[in-house]
Order: sequence, then structure tokens, then C-alpha cells
Amino acid sequence: MKHPGLRQRGASLIEVLVAVLILSFGMLALGGMLSYAVQMPKLSGYRSSASSIASGHIERMRGNVGGFRSGQYASAAISGEPHTYGVEIWKVVELYPTACAYPACDATTIARADINDTFAAIRRELPGFAGMRVTCSGACNSTSTPEGDIWIIWDEPATFASLDGGTSDECPDPSITPTFTAFTSPKPRCLHMRFKL
Repeated sequence: MKHPGLRQRGASLIEVLVAVLILSFGMLALGGMLSYAVQMPKLSGYRSSASSIASGHIERMRGNVGGFRSGQYASAAISGEPHTYGVEIWKVVELYPTACAYPACDATTIARADINDTFAAIRRELPGFAGMRVTCSGACNSTSTPEGDIWIIWDEPATFASLDGGTSDECPDPSITPTFTAFTSPKPRCLHMRFKL
């Protein structure tokens, strides 16, 4: 039975436009989230590589405690590449071009070979101008167990600029010995580990 007073109604053009507008705002939010979702696994991979490099360097120092005690591993934030920060510590260096050859190895030459190997890994696995800083905390020259800090430092690619490096996580304090000039913008990413040999 038909009811003559009831007519079917569809959506008006204004209602459709409002719905499309609301949907487009939602899609914009999803697009921003998607860009972060694509970037985060790569950034996580860089942190994982830095962690692996730092752990490997700590194990090298653990195998040469005498070299660590004599200060052969301690350094300012030095790098094997030039850097845009304009800081004198970021320079092109082949730190120790001659590797230690058995049986002529001692604590110093082993430390130099370790540093070269670690810098090779940093240049191979991390983006931009990457570097490392190693410091000794406490009485490293005594017979007590030496302790220290290691930082692996790298630049994020420019495509990740939306992830602010200004809040850079764990970068070293430039006023702690050995001192260096503070980082300027854009700030690098850093991974810090404390260790005990």
C-alpha cells in the first residue's frame, strides 16, 4: 500500500560536499601518519646499526684494556668524513693508515687498528657524516675496572627532516674532556652507551 505523503529523499549536493570535505581531512591525517610509518623503520635500522657498531667497539676495547687505560681509545667526536658543522673535529682523516702486523703489535697499534675498523663500519653502515666519541669516566689509569662512554653520531638523510634532530637524543656534552665545539643545526642523531671493561 502506498502512502502518498511520503517521498524518498536522497542526499543533497551540500551534504555530499561536506562528507567529502570531512573525508579529505581524514585522508590528510592518514597521509602524514603514513610518511612517518615509512621513515621510522629506516631510522630504527640506523639506530640498530649504531648499537651494533658501539657494541663491537666496546668488545675491541675489552680485548685491549691496556690500550684503553693508556688513553689510546679516548677521543673527541672525530670522523672519517668532512662535516657541515664547521667544527674542527670533523675532518677528513685516515686516522692510522698502517695496521698492526703480528708480531709487532702492541696496545697502541691494536687500538689504532680497532679505531680504523670501527670508522670503516660507521662509514659503511650509517648515513651522512658519521663519527664516534669515546671517553673514560673515573680513574682509568688505576687498577680498578675502567669505565667509559661511547657515542656513535650520524646525520639523518634530508628526506627525514620532518623528524626533528633538534631534540637529539643522547648526544655528547661538548664541555666534557676532551672538549669539542658544540653541534649546530641541523643536529645529528646520537647513540650513547656506557660500558665497563
